[in-house]
Amino acid sequence: MESTPPGLLVLAATPIGSHTHASQALRDALATADVVAAEDTRKLATLLRRIGTATTARVVSYFEGNEVARAAELADEVAAGRTVVLVTDAGMPSVSDPGYRVVAACIERGLRVTAVPGPSAVVTALAVSGLPSDRFCFEGFLPRKRGRMAELAAEPRTMVFFEAPHRLAEWLADAAVAWGGDRRAVVCRELTKPHEEVVRGTIADLTAWAEAGVRGEVSLVVAGAARRLAGMDEALDLVADRVSAGERLSGAVRTVADLLGVPRKELYEAALAARNGKQ
Repeated sequence: MESTPPGLLVLAATPIGSHTHASQALRDALATADVVAAEDTRKLATLLRRIGTATTARVVSYFEGNEVARAAELADEVAAGRTVVLVTDAGMPSVSDPGYRVVAACIERGLRVTAVPGPSAVVTALAVSGLPSDRFCFEGFLPRKRGRMAELAAEPRTMVFFEAPHRLAEWLADAAVAWGGDRRAVVCRELTKPHEEVVRGTIADLTAWAEAGVRGEVSLVVAGAARRLAGMDEALDLVADRVSAGERLSGAVRTVADLLGVPRKELYEAALAARNGKQ
């Protein structure tokens, strides 16, 4: 009895700008796939034409709206022994793009998953920013509520974000409130494309620049918080300000302790005593 050949899910990174950045590995993956799942099938057709590659694969759509249902279907294809190549409009699938659910579905069933590495707006923006790159974190698109920005106030690593161009000025204004207008930051617009623009400055500088309007794909790189030592009185004042603004005491203590370099346990006990003393 013949056994079914092992299938494979391939996450294939596509160019974030010029099609000349497409690798031979990407061309080979698309040309030999049994199924190609694309975030936008029309953009896939354009990419294939520009990189001079043809495919006999069955092409299906795989985007945010059908990701949950189609993940199981694609896992079935892999289980049947087929090679499924997943591509998004630009960059690596599953990084702020569809992909995670089908990867999880395949792993849960013990199916093989691999990747064709390639362009990524995250590391490209980090590399050209000029900010420390030895340690960084990627936050993607922040939730609309401002709470996450406040939580990141004490983050010491360089931070990378994505944001829609029409919301950039508002995002930067919120960042100036949460992290201070003098924090260093970089806006990378249309990376690797003909109209690429990298603007460096303080958050306050960039806020003023963005008010005129921005177009295109945007990545932001923001310097981490500088750790500094402070006294307990200053720390208690900052905790009180955050609690008055609606933050939970434990969260305010954690953020302030990390930001100012004071012992978290001592600060919490002091803040608790101060609050109880006022009651």
